[in-house]
Order: sequence, then C-alpha cells, then structure tokens
Amino acid sequence: MTTKRIRAYGIVQGVGFRPTVDRHATAAGIAGTVCNKGPYVEIYAQGSDEQIERFLELLRTLPPRRAAILKLDVKSVPEAEAPRFDGFGIVESQKTAGEIFVSPDIAICDDCKRELYDPRDRRYLHPFINCTCCGPRLTILESLPYDRERTSMREFPMCKKCASEYHDPASRRYDAQPVCCNECGPQAYLVDRPERGHAAITEARRIVAKGGVVAVKGIGGFHLCCDATNPDAVGLLRERKRRSAKPFAVMARDLDVARRECEVSAVAEEILTGHQKPILLLPKRVEGRACEAVAPANPKLGVMLPYAPLQLLLFDYDDGIVMPDLLVMTSANESGAPICRDDDEARRELGGLCDAILSHDRKIRVRADDTVMDLFEDKPYMIRRSRGWAPLPFVLSEDFGVRVLATGGELKNTFCLGSRDLFYPSPYVGDLEDVRTVHALQETIGRFQTLLELEPQVIACDLHPKYNATMVAHELAGRTGVPLVEVQHHYAHVASCMAENDVPDGQKVIGVSFDGTGYGEDGTIWGGEVLLADYMGFERVWHISPFAQAGGDLSAKEGWRVAVAMLGEGNDVPALAERLGLCTKAEARVVQAMVRRGINTVVSTSAGRLFDAVSAVLGVRRASSFEGEAATQLQFAAERGRAAAQHAELPRFGATETLFAWVVERRLAGDGREWLAYAFHAGLSQIVEDACVQARARTGVNVVALTGGCYQNLLLLELSAKRLRAQGFVVLTHSLVPPNDGGVALGQAVVAAKLSKGV
Repeated sequence: MTTKRIRAYGIVQGVGFRPTVDRHATAAGIAGTVCNKGPYVEIYAQGSDEQIERFLELLRTLPPRRAAILKLDVKSVPEAEAPRFDGFGIVESQKTAGEIFVSPDIAICDDCKRELYDPRDRRYLHPFINCTCCGPRLTILESLPYDRERTSMREFPMCKKCASEYHDPASRRYDAQPVCCNECGPQAYLVDRPERGHAAITEARRIVAKGGVVAVKGIGGFHLCCDATNPDAVGLLRERKRRSAKPFAVMARDLDVARRECEVSAVAEEILTGHQKPILLLPKRVEGRACEAVAPANPKLGVMLPYAPLQLLLFDYDDGIVMPDLLVMTSANESGAPICRDDDEARRELGGLCDAILSHDRKIRVRADDTVMDLFEDKPYMIRRSRGWAPLPFVLSEDFGVRVLATGGELKNTFCLGSRDLFYPSPYVGDLEDVRTVHALQETIGRFQTLLELEPQVIACDLHPKYNATMVAHELAGRTGVPLVEVQHHYAHVASCMAENDVPDGQKVIGVSFDGTGYGEDGTIWGGEVLLADYMGFERVWHISPFAQAGGDLSAKEGWRVAVAMLGEGNDVPALAERLGLCTKAEARVVQAMVRRGINTVVSTSAGRLFDAVSAVLGVRRASSFEGEAATQLQFAAERGRAAAQHAELPRFGATETLFAWVVERRLAGDGREWLAYAFHAGLSQIVEDACVQARARTGVNVVALTGGCYQNLLLLELSAKRLRAQGFVVLTHSLVPPNDGGVALGQAVVAAKLSKGV
C-alpha cells in the first residue's frame, strides 16, 4: 500500500476542485482525503502504485474546467507515518500560510444557461444560478479559504434542496460555494421602488424597451443600460452622462448578434464565448444595427456577451416584452469616479443618469469593471485588465524573495502585489484625479492584502511627486515604516513588458516607451523614450525631439496648442496657424507669448502630445472631448489612407521635429489628410527603427520591448514591429498586461522587488 501527499497550487479554489478530486479518487479506486488549505489544496492518496498513478493522470489531464494548476507537488509518506483510510472524503478547510491564488469571476456556463430557461428546472429564471464551473468568485470573497461563510453568500442559508446538491458528489453543485435557488438565494429589486423579483426585472425591461435608461447591478459593479439600436435612447444616455463622443460598450444577446454587428474571427469567437467574456474591440459591419451614436466615427465596436444570469434575463424573460437584442452596457459611474457597487453609491451618483436602478442583495466585496481587449496578430491585446483575469498572478522565473506593493499610475490605475515569484495585478480601479477613486484604491489595496495574506516589505510608486498614487504610497510607507522605491514612469512601462514576457534576470532590452506624459528624472516631462533597461535600472538612449507644451492641463485636451508651439517662434506662425485651421492669429500669439515667457509651459518629449499636434494640423481633431480622442481619430484616418499611402515614396526622417515639419509642409501643399496620417505613422515607426538600430550598434542588445499608451495604436505597433523584425530584432509586445498606464504597477513591483531582493 502506497500513500502520497499531493499539493496542488494555482486556481484550485472556487472552481470545483475538491469535488473533482473526490470523483477522480473514486474512479481510480484510491482512499484518502482532500482539504482546502488556502494557498493550495492538499490531497492524501492511498492505494496501489498503479491506482495512484492513474489518479495523478486524471488530475493532470482532467482538472475542473475553470482550474489552472500551476504546480503539483507529490511526496511519498513513509508507511509508518501514513494513516489508514477507509474511503475518500472532503475534509473541512484548514488555513495555512503560503502563496495565495484567488479565482477570478467566471461567466455563466452552458449547463446553467440551459437550466435558466428550462421551465421544468427548479432554478428556472433564477437570476443568480451558478455551479462549480461558473459564478462570482473574487467579487464576493472576504477571505480564504474559499468557503461560503467567508463570502457574501453567508447571508443566504441554503434551503434543503440546495444543501442536498451541495453535499452530493454526483451533483454539478457539489461544494459550489455560491449555490442557491429562487427559494434561498439573493433577490433582484428596483431601488426605492416596490417591485421585487419577477416584477423588478419586467419593469427594467419595459423601461429599456421604451427607450429609457436603467442602471443594472452585475457581478463587479453597476452598468448603465439602454437600447443600442435606438439613437434617441443612446442620445439620452450621452446627454445625461455628459459624454459626447467616447464609445460605449455593447452587450449582444448571443454570438449571432455579435456576428451581425462585427467581423468575428475564429480567435475572436473563442474569446467572446469563453468563460471570461471581456469587451472585445471588433471591426463594425455595415449591416450592423447599432446606431452610430454608440461609437461615433469609430471603425470598431466594443462588444461582449452576457456573463451573468441577470443579464441574460434582460434579453429573454417570460413577460411578453419585446426587447432589443443589442444593449449599451457601460460602466455606471460619474466621470472619473470608480464603478458603483452598492445601492447607496448608485442612489448618489446614478439617480440623475437613469430612470430606474435594478439591484440585488448580494454584496459586492471587490469592484471589478469589465475587461477590455483588442486583438493583435491573432492574440489578445489587453486594454483594461479586470473582471475574469484579475487577480490571476504572473509567475516569473526568478524568485525575488520579497513581498511588494506597487500603487501604479495616476490614470487607468491598477495596483500590484508581489510575493517572491508571483505578481498579482489588481482589477481596474480608475483615474485617481477623483478623490472617490483614491478612496477605492486605498480600500481595495487593504482588501487584497487581506485576501492574499500579504504584508509588503517594500512599497513602489511613480516618480511624480503630485500623483495621488504616489501620495497613497508615501502615506502607507510612512505609517508602516516600509521602505519606498520610486520608479520612473516610462521605465515602469518597459519593466512591465519585460515581466509579462518573463525576460530573464540580467538581460537588457531596448525599451520603446511612448505615451502621454510622465515625470522625467531630469524634472522635464517625458513621453517618447527609448531606454536601455534591465530590472536593476535604465539608461535613456534616445527621446522624441523636445518641444514646448503650452497650456498646462489644457494642452492634453487641445492639441492645437501643442501644434502652434511646435510651429516655432517666427512672425509668420500666427498666419500659418490660421491657414492650417489651428486657431486665430490672436490665439497663436498668446501661445507664442506663453512659450517665450515660460508661462504655464513645460518642456516635453510626449509621444501622445505629438499625435495630438499632428491630428490638429491635419484637421482630424483640433481638440479632444475625451482622453486619446485626437490620437485615435488620427489612427483611424491613417488606416483609411493606408492603401493610397503604402506605395508612396517617403523621405527618411532623422528626428520627430523633421517629421512634423514635413507633415505641415505637405498639408499646406494640399496633400490629403488620410494619406498624411498614414505617412506620419510610417515615419514615426522608421524613426523608432533607427533609434533601436543605433542603440544596438552601441550596446549589442538585440531585444526590443514596445510599450506605453501610444502602443494601444495597433497601426503604430504593427509598423514598428514589422520594421524591427526586418532588422533582426527580437520584438516583445504586450498581450495580457495593458501597454497603457494600467500596466505600470506590474513594472513598478518587479523593479522594486529586484532592487530590494533579500530585504
């Protein structure tokens, strides 16, 4: 008789792991126990060598559908120390110390969806149906081990039938912590109105069908919902939300509707229908029914499929109401604030935005906004990493031997906790210019430290002294006495790309870090940088030609101001600016005076502001109504002009100021804005190529990492990667970490861990 102690590490909690182990043990004919220890699941397996080998093979090849086994540690137990087991069973969870893995929330599975619409099933139309393969996880979790009493579901005692399923190894709900039914589970209701249950869902559907707006509580927060095919309904939402042009995400009833609206490749279909169900940015179809106001002047649509049963019920219910098959489903929050998660926040912030609030009484413990994803080279290209992915860790080859907290950037904030070789990026928090988002950051950091049982030995933050993320880090460090490491913004971008690609310790890369702005080590504003970097530090080897960025915060919104400053100081500039349609002569003179006297003006190498300036010069967007609008519209213009521009002969540009001057010259000569937009992208990628070739010639480094918010622009990414590969470079890009500021916390954490190794 052989006895093995097996420890399974990874996503092995909240995914039906213990019931699956029980079934495999029965199939293999072994005795023993399985216990949830918190950081891992511990199994004692007793039987013949053949039986145990069969059991291990089942574990490796047939894990639960939503599990992710990162490591199986198998050790023999000496016969003298091995207890005798009469059978196999699940024993009560026992908390122990070690690395923690928390399951993200999982979209409704096909089995539960079938039951949801089966009138013979006792969970027919149950808005909170789930099983071991689906349902909320992170967002309802208070602490580990993952058991019902440590989740929001502890407030809903199971009825006899649910309890019977929960304890039955043959049931799909065996040991499923959120299990419930219409008799014992949470209930939907309209906030501050009498409708509950069926009546509440019916009324919400009626409002949407008639062109109104409803706030809907989901798994990780509220959405604002309206008919995406109705221009009046979408216009009403835009008016109330004061959001004139920024695209709204949509939720399609099913895959067929998504195909009607967008071009859906095989890779896109797999992502759309998978168990994470992000918002996926896909090319629009001409025959789609989404009104233009959903994503104005945008060739792509952010589309997702329902992932919560309540969302499915909005589309299909037994009340006779005819619903649209495409709904706007955008995060419910005031501009700059975090997504609302409870009724009090919804009353306070959404009352003026919607006609009713459809809520429920299952508490959200951790906010989790929807994940947003694009596709690059048939792979996921993350824009916002949140629900479905957070807090899955990145596992690095190097064990840094230190626990770290990184507070991230100011915009698109996420934070990151690291322990040894594991780094856990948080769900999306938001823009920290709003004090409510700062409070959400502080609260979520605290909750994650509790969940992951991780007290940092070092804290990392951005170099910018006035970022709220930096201030949060300084306050935490001051209060706890933990050392603080400040990491330059663009270096953090490069380090995040290195970490995602698991670049070995000691290997240097040439990091191309292009974004809006970041605080430079020389006190100027950086934003278009080429850095020679490893985890220990960096050298700035090239940057965009410096220019005056006049107008302070306004310059980030009004690209014409940057364009005028880049035209220079000559007496002919005001007339030139007027001729280009940038501004009046008087406005141009004001900008010139600000630059000359240094009033509200900084020296900048920002790639983002360069894009804004070119967008203004070409008459694409003179100013932005939301972050990145001018730059993205320039990209869309370039994509339209690609065919006409590809065979045109372009000069070779030695610097970005030369490229900008050429664009101005050709625009004044009457060349088309769309082919010039493409030519600008091509010229910038050529300048990147030359900078990397020169860096390689000096250093011998042959690996390039492309990162920063400007590399959300897939055209710039494609052109840069193509040129660099043609030069023989190994090119690293992002996939599951955003290239934008949502990824900098990972870079900060890895750098701080490396610099503090052995603390």
